[in-house]
Amino acid sequence: MSRKILVTSALPYANGSIHLGHLVEYIQTDIWVRFQKMQGSTVHYVCADDTHGTPIMLRAEKEGITPEALIAKVHKEHYADFTEFLVDFDNYYSTNSPENKELASGIYKSLKANGKIATKTIEQFYDPVKNMFLPDRFIKGECPKCHAKDQYGDSCEVCGATYNPTELINPFSAVSGAAPVRKETEHYFFKLSECSDFLRAWTRSGTLQQEAANKMNEWIGEAGENKLSDWDISRDAPYFGFEIPDAPGKYFYVWLDAPIGYMASFKNLCAKNGLDFDEYWKADSKTELYHFIGKDILYFHALFWPATLEYSGYRKPTQVFSHGFLTVNGEKMSKSRGTFITARSYLDHIKNPEYLRYYYAAKLNGSMEDIDLNLEDFVARVNSDLVGKYINIASRTAGFINKRFVGKLVSAKNHAVVEVIKAAAPEIAKAYEARDYSRALREIMRLADLANADVAEAAPWVVSKQEGDAPQAKLHADCSSALEMFRLLTLYLKPALPDLAANIEKFLNIAPLTWTSINDSFIDGHTINEYNHLITRIDPKHIEAMIEANKESLQQVAVPAVNSTPAASENVGDYISIDDFTKVDLRIAKIVNAEHVDGAEKLLCLSLDIGEEKPRQVFAGIKYAYDPATLVGRLTVMVANLAPRKMKFGMSEGMVLAASDENGGPFILSPDVGAQVGMKVK
Repeated sequence: MSRKILVTSALPYANGSIHLGHLVEYIQTDIWVRFQKMQGSTVHYVCADDTHGTPIMLRAEKEGITPEALIAKVHKEHYADFTEFLVDFDNYYSTNSPENKELASGIYKSLKANGKIATKTIEQFYDPVKNMFLPDRFIKGECPKCHAKDQYGDSCEVCGATYNPTELINPFSAVSGAAPVRKETEHYFFKLSECSDFLRAWTRSGTLQQEAANKMNEWIGEAGENKLSDWDISRDAPYFGFEIPDAPGKYFYVWLDAPIGYMASFKNLCAKNGLDFDEYWKADSKTELYHFIGKDILYFHALFWPATLEYSGYRKPTQVFSHGFLTVNGEKMSKSRGTFITARSYLDHIKNPEYLRYYYAAKLNGSMEDIDLNLEDFVARVNSDLVGKYINIASRTAGFINKRFVGKLVSAKNHAVVEVIKAAAPEIAKAYEARDYSRALREIMRLADLANADVAEAAPWVVSKQEGDAPQAKLHADCSSALEMFRLLTLYLKPALPDLAANIEKFLNIAPLTWTSINDSFIDGHTINEYNHLITRIDPKHIEAMIEANKESLQQVAVPAVNSTPAASENVGDYISIDDFTKVDLRIAKIVNAEHVDGAEKLLCLSLDIGEEKPRQVFAGIKYAYDPATLVGRLTVMVANLAPRKMKFGMSEGMVLAASDENGGPFILSPDVGAQVGMKVK
């Protein structure tokens, strides 16, 4: 019986370009969807731009256009990038749609009817210049704990402390620079705190990867505990989004209506293609629903989203597949190093999107581990695997078929290596199903090695020089067998390399390959088309040019102090002397352990070795940026003579240094090669 599957990828925010980090998810999803379609399943793959929120409103204002004009422009750009990377959505829509408005309002009303909505008067900062309440990330000021300047309204990126925006010292609006005022407002809350038992069971039911379920357990707590807080789902005008029914001037927080965008995009597809929306979304649906997301938004998809669905009468996801982050050359993407690369820049320089699709597939294993785009390895692997192994099979044999045998093949039945390649189909399919693409590609390349060894042993370039019917018959059979092996390898690679596979299908003069095509084979007399070169090697110079094109100048230029604190000073009195600097004892530290902190939303607990008798304990607000396992063994820089500070979770005995701004972070600092534990930074 054919499976009926609905698949989504996370909705990209309509406030920036698609970059190589984003593409990990969409390529991962597309490969899985294509594999399922090759299996004969009915699959619908939908997505949309996430279009609501304060950042959209402010950017549109800055550009002098309406939010609607901005999101239309970005939608066109996003869709073009995805299309060129062969991400084949069945529907790519927008959260700013009538379907989404209707669904969000309906879900809210159902939650309210089920007693899951509450109102509460809260105090927030208000910008008197812009006449708007300020989200936490649009308020800055001095940390109330360590007194670091220019910190966000919810947490300090220097000492890791968390606090309410109203606790900031000398706060200012990041929008206008004005000093905000406190103002009371009524907000609407989803009673997430009442959903602990349901979520504890749901997250442990096999819907999440084990590592994701463990992470969610930290947030929910064990049986008898209730660590969850109610979720603020409203924002005050002015706000670009949907107004809450019967609540004038109140708007749905973007994370309320964003995941509902999955439903809205599918509903739009249903209207266009005559599909049954209820068949896929009713609580008793027998279809399958899969979300592909990054681990940074797991909290929303594994807690808020299923609870919202459960208490509004809809079905929950069959599974939520979470992946890790992308690093480039072993480090976070960097504009200064030229490794913060947009999808468009890659296409401008490397051109072939399937090289990146193949490389990502070779790295992805279905876990939440981060993957690294090592650009040197990228060049080597593509050139070796795709050109040197895979395409090599056809390039060494197809010409003989075209020139000596008028393009006609003979059957490759009972050829030993052909049978070995066919027999690998179940294991390769199992790896694709589990999203363990790296295992699938390793097996495919092992088979390509067998095929190349078989061709090398047959040596058609030698046999072609021999006269007589027997050598010619051998040449015909050997080259035909090689192209049958090439056909099978193409079938296995098709989910990752769809365009290349389509070109090969034309060259081999065959119907589009499906998984059942494994049981087919060339018959005597089947005619292929003339062989033309299919792909070229990557020139390392193109990589270098791409990196140079993406480097941002580090030269500082003077800019007006717009969006800075009103007290931003130009007086020399605000500088420190060398004597002041030398008072700070900066040391090279090795992270010997890193772990989550129970009950802390933003903190990791680090054990730092600076050459003392025992490591120091430091709490750092980097939980959202780093998986603790990836930090162990790294060198960083810490302030060694900061007075120990008693925090809620224990004593913090120093501070690690990290960089961040509105564009990203935090990024912990790493010393150059050769630095040793305990060395003083001068």
